[in-house]
Amino acid sequence: MSSRREFLQKSAMLAGSAMLASAIDNRAFAVFKSRVMPSDQLNIGAIGINGMGWTDTMSALKIPGVNLVAVCDVDKNVIDRRMADLTKAGYDASKVRRYDNYRALLDQKDIDAVIIGTPDHWHALIMMHACEAGKDVYVEKPVGNSIGECEAMVKAQRRYNRVVQAGQWQRSQQHFKDAVDFVQSGQLGNIRTVKVWCYLSWARPAAVIPDSAPPRGVNYAGWLGPARTVPFNANRFHFNFRWFWDYAGGLMTDWGVHLLDYGLLGMKSPTPKSVSAAGGRFAYPDLFEETPDTLTTVYEFDGFNMVWDSALGIDNGSYGRQHGIAYIGNNGTLILNREGWEVIEESANKNKVSKPYAKVSDDGVDKHWENFVSVVKSRKMDDLHCPIQAGAQVATLAQMGNIAYRSGQKLHWNAASNSFTDNAINKQHLMKEYHNGYKLPNV
Repeated sequence: MSSRREFLQKSAMLAGSAMLASAIDNRAFAVFKSRVMPSDQLNIGAIGINGMGWTDTMSALKIPGVNLVAVCDVDKNVIDRRMADLTKAGYDASKVRRYDNYRALLDQKDIDAVIIGTPDHWHALIMMHACEAGKDVYVEKPVGNSIGECEAMVKAQRRYNRVVQAGQWQRSQQHFKDAVDFVQSGQLGNIRTVKVWCYLSWARPAAVIPDSAPPRGVNYAGWLGPARTVPFNANRFHFNFRWFWDYAGGLMTDWGVHLLDYGLLGMKSPTPKSVSAAGGRFAYPDLFEETPDTLTTVYEFDGFNMVWDSALGIDNGSYGRQHGIAYIGNNGTLILNREGWEVIEESANKNKVSKPYAKVSDDGVDKHWENFVSVVKSRKMDDLHCPIQAGAQVATLAQMGNIAYRSGQKLHWNAASNSFTDNAINKQHLMKEYHNGYKLPNV
């Protein structure tokens, strides 16, 4: 086991960055092929390879014995670009089968596990069909585009007993785990507020442009899938799908699931009692979006509040940081984000709280993939860093915030029924309506 671990570490150094296929050189692939026994091979298929789906694929290929045997994307231009990336990196792209229909990929018998890197509105359907087809699944966050989808995904995993990892890779980074341990040590005293924020200057909606015909090579009906049929618009496609309710939930679900997740973990609290939200398109009302560019959400838990604060187009977040989680206690405040964590002591408690400062020291996506592959092989489900149950829990929390914003009401949550106490809100918002003949499987 130790020799395999050492080899994995050496291979990862050869493989380079997870972000670009071109960063993986010929030596890495050659080493994988020559050192790993056939019985230890794992064949994967990637569905949705334009953004994080491709980042995930590159992290997977750093692991000895993991082979990419199929890709699926509704945009042939994306497939062609990724195959060129593989060829340039020294991977034999001719052995990778290509699809624009995920059901055809799931029918490929030699695939052991799939990556789901599509827009959010496809996650639930593909994950459930993949489990039904006997595949293990790595599904990008947020796992579902509605609370009802999240619940159905958990049921599908249980029914088919597949390994399903949610792509919340921060759960595999050591400094996040260490920060939570400190929070739970009690040194901060009673924690009355958890602040979670995300201010992104680089992420802003695109300009309003006219509808048009889809680009050549794009299966637009396949991209829409269960969403409403609307004319193609280039600024609602690819990355910008995030700002439209049919396909996603804005920053709340895009970054919120990463950050709110650690609010829940630090406080050991699964669900709030109530949620209220206020915001709007205050900064960029003339740009092309539906989700708010500015949002403040308050979650009420027993003994503390959690506050979500997000803004598109600016960087000046709390404590001078673009994003983060702050656990505010009587004795001090711990501030945590992707760069590291630190503790700011209350002046009245001087020299009573240790003030560590920790910087990031590992690649969370790579570590998350190592964890997923190890569990696919061991079948020890409890070893998953972010099983579908955890992904569904925080995606539900994020959806609750968006529903409170869209309804304009303070909403109360019934944890026993996994629904709001207001039946009218449940009927309107718990499950997204499916269109174009699509429906979730019964599980």
